Amino acid sequence: MPKNYSESNWYVITGGPSSGKTTVLKELEKLGHIVYPEVARVFIDKEMKRGKSLKEIRGNEAEFQRKVLKIKIEVEKSAPKDKIVFFDRAIPDSIAYYQICGLEPRKVLKSCREKTYRKIFLFEQLPFENDYARVEDGKTIGKLNKLLKESYQNLGCEVINIPVASVKERVKKILSEIKK
Repeated sequence: MPKNYSESNWYVITGGPSSGKTTVLKELEKLGHIVYPEVARVFIDKEMKRGKSLKEIRGNEAEFQRKVLKIKIEVEKSAPKDKIVFFDRAIPDSIAYYQICGLEPRKVLKSCREKTYRKIFLFEQLPFENDYARVEDGKTIGKLNKLLKESYQNLGCEVINIPVASVKERVKKILSEIKK
């Protein structure tokens, strides 16, 4: 267990695209929890509002991932450590995304050593639904899920699998785990 484990009450919801993370996080937010949305999606939405297309934003995937990592680092610097916080993906997710697009994840690992999370909730994949911001395919998602789990486990984080279930059941499982 990392030395600074007790310094935060942070939890991460992670998993491949279209695994139900955002839906569950919205429910946790309705219950009064602090939730930080997925940085990549917030960045994409902001850039699209400025008139850029998804191709312009994600045309250079390596550059896109570098920008997302930089924003994640800033977001986590500002998150309260003394309150229960849920992140829709966190800095270690970038390890997997860097590997997917052929980048060396050393810079991500350096940032990860400075952060700690109580538990990681890895969502099982739901049937893939394409949307305006997703560029992954089925093969990439399978590889990504494996890399996400490895990224957190290699950092010494406790990874809890969240099976496909109703939103209510997934929320119940998460809330039971944060009370342990």
